[in-house]
Order: sequence, then C-alpha cells, then structure tokens
Amino acid sequence: MMKPEIPFNDLPFLPPPRAQIETIPVLRQVSHTAAAIGELKGLANTLPNPDILLNAVVLKEATASSEIENIITTQDKLYQALSIKRLNVDLSTKEVLRYREALLEGYRLLSKRGFLSTNDIVKIQQVLEENSAGIRRLPGTALKNAATGTTIYTPPDHQETILRLMKNLEDYLHSDDNLSPFIQLAVQHYQFESIHPFYDGNGRTGRILNVLFLIMKGWLEKPVLYLSKFIIDHKSDYYRLLQEVRIRENWGEWVLFMTKAVEVSARETIEKIRQINNLFYRTLETVRKEKPKIYSKDLLELLFVQPYCRIEMVMEQLDVSRPTASRYLNELAGAGILKTRQVWKENLFIHEALFNLLKG
Repeated sequence: MMKPEIPFNDLPFLPPPRAQIETIPVLRQVSHTAAAIGELKGLANTLPNPDILLNAVVLKEATASSEIENIITTQDKLYQALSIKRLNVDLSTKEVLRYREALLEGYRLLSKRGFLSTNDIVKIQQVLEENSAGIRRLPGTALKNAATGTTIYTPPDHQETILRLMKNLEDYLHSDDNLSPFIQLAVQHYQFESIHPFYDGNGRTGRILNVLFLIMKGWLEKPVLYLSKFIIDHKSDYYRLLQEVRIRENWGEWVLFMTKAVEVSARETIEKIRQINNLFYRTLETVRKEKPKIYSKDLLELLFVQPYCRIEMVMEQLDVSRPTASRYLNELAGAGILKTRQVWKENLFIHEALFNLLKG
C-alpha cells in the first residue's frame, strides 16, 4: 500500500533510517563508486601539472551546473573572459564565471579549516549570487510541475526552522557513523535541496557542496569531479527521485542514483586525464623535435593550464621579456600547435587540440 504524502513543510531531521539508505543494491554500487573515485584520486596526480585538470573540470562543472538552471554559455566565451579581464561578456557567461568563483571559494574555505559550516555555505552562495541576503526570512518559492503547473513541493517557510535544519545538516556533514560517504553525499544533497535555504542559487550551491563534501571526507584532493553532466543527462530522473523521497520516503532509489552518478562522473574524468596526458606528451615530443630552441616543459605546462594564452601570461609565468614570450608563442603557432585569434584588442594563442578535448 502506498504511503500517504509527507506534509510539504514537515521536513524531518537527518539521519533517515539506516535500513532505507543502506540497501543491498546501494552497497553493491558503493563498492564500484569507491573503486572509481580511488582510481581518479591516484590518476589525477600523474598529470604534469594538477591545475590542468582543476581549471578544466571546474569550468565544465560551472557550465553544466548552470545549464541545469537554464543559464547557457559556451566554453569559448568562458575561456575568452578568463584570458581577457576587460572583455565585456554577456550575463549568462558572468553567472557561470561566478559559479566558478563560488566553487573555488568553497574549496579555499575547506582547505583552510578542514570543515564546512553553515556560514561557509552562506559565503559560497553570496559569491554565486553577488548578494548578501543570506538565509531567507520569507517562504521559499514553491516548486511546480512544469507540465501541469501544480505545486509539488513547498520548502520550510520560517527562518528559525530553516536555521535548525541547517544546523542539523551541518552536524550530519561532519558525522562519522561508519556510513559510506557516498551514501551520506546523496542524503545531504537531498536535504539541502529540500531545505532550500536561500532566495536563489539553491540548486547550484547544493551541487558545489557535493564535490566539497568528497574533498572533506578525503576521497578527493581537489574539486575535479564533473558531477553535473550526469544530472543533465538524467535530469528527469534526478527531479523525479528527489520528489519520491519527499512523498514516499523512497530513499533507496535516490541514493542508488547519486552513488551511480559519482561513479560514472569519476570514470569519465579518468578517461579525460588519460587523454590529457597523452596529448601533453605527444605535444612535448613534437616541440622537442620541431622547435628545440624554444623547447620548455614549463612553457608546455602553461599552455595546458591556459589553453587560451596571451603574451603577458607567458611573460609573467616564465619570467621572460615580451619579445621572448612573443617569439615562443608565434613559433608554436607556426608549427601548428597553437592557433591565433584576435579578440577585442588582444591576440590570443589557442591550444585548439586541448580546447577540443576539454570541451567534449
């Protein structure tokens, strides 16, 4: 017999009953997820420069997580904006870049203290939204069925209740009861999205917390998990399963979905690391053979960290003069390794092979 619907504002505290979240299918999936994340953590250290992956994945995660909220831009626009600080960019690109800043701010806060408080979560959301509204004092926006327009969920609507729920969530984030962190990740993500503590940016803030949570639990060293792609690819299931926890306490399928999401995302990132490594060492060998006078591992690393490069970047990072930096980039362009493009008043040198690999 189907259980009656849970009242929309009656959001229970964590944790949920262990038997509901630690099912046999979930435990089987957890073992696969742990293996994938463990391989990713080890393989990430094989890159010539860890910032290659960090910059690329953070930007892709920012793009995908924003796309879930119908904020659309392109990787080309983002790399241009990051390379040319004075470039005028459209609103969507600005919002995606703020997501990147918010994720990196969360990583900085976590690295500094080793834990995340409610105040840290508020700071992340403030960077994301560029406002200081904080925890909402008014009722949250009711979530509606896109097809019928009927209300399917109304978040808690009193600030005291929201603060109590956030304190409970904070305690849960740092609990250690021998439960798999991948199961905990699914539970905390559901709870945060259901509390809906902010006036805006709840979905994106919640997805930032996912990767930060795995770092906090020691499963990742840096935010290099591109989890939002899986959510985009399975968007209808994501929202359906969130709702099924609310109305039927169907924790098992939700936890299974999220633990599978982590595994799939990790394996896709593993493959991306292998492709980046292969391209790096192929490019290194090409430069060594065709341009031995300018061969430099440091130069190649810079071009992999900054696939859209300017002369000033080479000057600053390699501590060389403008003529030397210009000669390096122009010779690599002449060898077909870089492509040149004028954007606004700047000449960009684009590592097209890497850009195509990263945007795919």
